[in-house]
Amino acid sequence: MKKILLSTAFAAGFAAPTWAADDMTLLLDWFVNPDHGPIIIAQQKGFFADQDLDVDIVAPADPSDPPKLVAAGQAELAVSYQPSTHLQVAEGLPLIRVGTLVATPLNCLLVLEDGPIKEISDLEGAKIGYSVAGVEQALLGAIFEKHDVDYDSVELINVNWSLSPSLMSKQVDAVIGAYRNFELNQMEIEGVAGKCFYIEEEGVPTYDELVYVANSESMDKDKIRRFLRATELATQYIVNHPEESWDIFKSYSAELDDELNAKAWVDTITRFALRPEALDEGRYTRFEAFLESSGLVKGTRPVSELAIDLGAE
Repeated sequence: MKKILLSTAFAAGFAAPTWAADDMTLLLDWFVNPDHGPIIIAQQKGFFADQDLDVDIVAPADPSDPPKLVAAGQAELAVSYQPSTHLQVAEGLPLIRVGTLVATPLNCLLVLEDGPIKEISDLEGAKIGYSVAGVEQALLGAIFEKHDVDYDSVELINVNWSLSPSLMSKQVDAVIGAYRNFELNQMEIEGVAGKCFYIEEEGVPTYDELVYVANSESMDKDKIRRFLRATELATQYIVNHPEESWDIFKSYSAELDDELNAKAWVDTITRFALRPEALDEGRYTRFEAFLESSGLVKGTRPVSELAIDLGAE
């Protein structure tokens, strides 16, 4: 009898029940750019949908807002920076790293290829531009210590976000905070060759440039695991199909289809985290100790308060 009733119901036009996807809000650190490749590919290829997620990708009006909004419970995830996460947790914000997007530093100490700075030791008495106080000054301190440069001899100039323009116009001799996958390409396009000193080779502990942070008190671990699974699949697709993935990425928005983004795409692919859930505890321990020694945090926090590997739970 039950089989007859079910057959009659479907014959009458009743469809099988469907499950609604779970909504998730992801706040980016900046406007959409190649650094966000796995996120955009996961959206465009349907990997989020396959994980029963409906992800709202939001670019912030103010790049400093996303972690604060996650801490306030107004979004599930934000793209942020490992160094910033250490500082924000030390300040008492309920944040924790749950995944990695870009697994190497992008920051570099940038100079003109044909300029007077050939070695870091040449920066003695130079003018150096920066955009973010605190961490970038600590990075310079570590670099100068390795190369025996007198920190007090250097004039630091806040150039806001005008890093490569201030260097190309020779307002400064070098800039810290330039991204090796963007500013170098931007300068090349404008006909000015730049040279990067890679900070992780010059005395700075290596770190994850871009991470996903969640609210440590209210995060939905199941949703986040599904999100990270989707971005892992997207990263695999990007690595296996770099040209096809670029075509998919640039179709997300018309302004992405330009020479700078095309060059940056190629330079960023090798830096995406192949295992976004995976956590290198030593990396977080070392960077926490570095921030304490630089005077940017008081005391050190255990890794469990800074980052979590959801795949290991």
